[in-house]
Amino acid sequence: MSLITPDFGLLFWMVVIFGAVFFLLAKFGFPVITKAVRERSEHIEQSLRAAEEARLSLERFAEDQNRLIEQTKVERAEILKAASDERNAMIAKAHEDASAEAAKILRNARDEIAAEQELARRELRSELSALSVAVAEKIVRKELDTADGQKQLLDKYVEEAVQSQVN
Repeated sequence: MSLITPDFGLLFWMVVIFGAVFFLLAKFGFPVITKAVRERSEHIEQSLRAAEEARLSLERFAEDQNRLIEQTKVERAEILKAASDERNAMIAKAHEDASAEAAKILRNARDEIAAEQELARRELRSELSALSVAVAEKIVRKELDTADGQKQLLDKYVEEAVQSQVN
């Protein structure tokens, strides 16, 4: 028996054993292996489909998120513009109200000044009249103390009356 060339009997039994093992594997092992490979292949395909669906879902989610972000930016800009407009309107109204109030206060002050001036003029006239009457009274008393003074005053008044009638 040589190590390189085996005997015919050894070859025969090796072929028979190989055939039996191949038959057993073909009958019982290969179907289990092919079934496991097929299940694994189906699982991989399902996983790939699920991954593709997840990728598409994430893309839709990202698009929705970007759309919401843009919409939020637009709304924020609108809100800021509205707030700015309202602030400007409030400032303008406050300015108008302040101007109107200042005009009203100025008008009232002018009215008060005019009223006080008129009152002061009246008081001044009254005082001047009282003073004039007092001065005239003193002058007339001084002139009327004597009989000649009384006669001169009467003649003067008569003369003035006659002249006013002539004119």
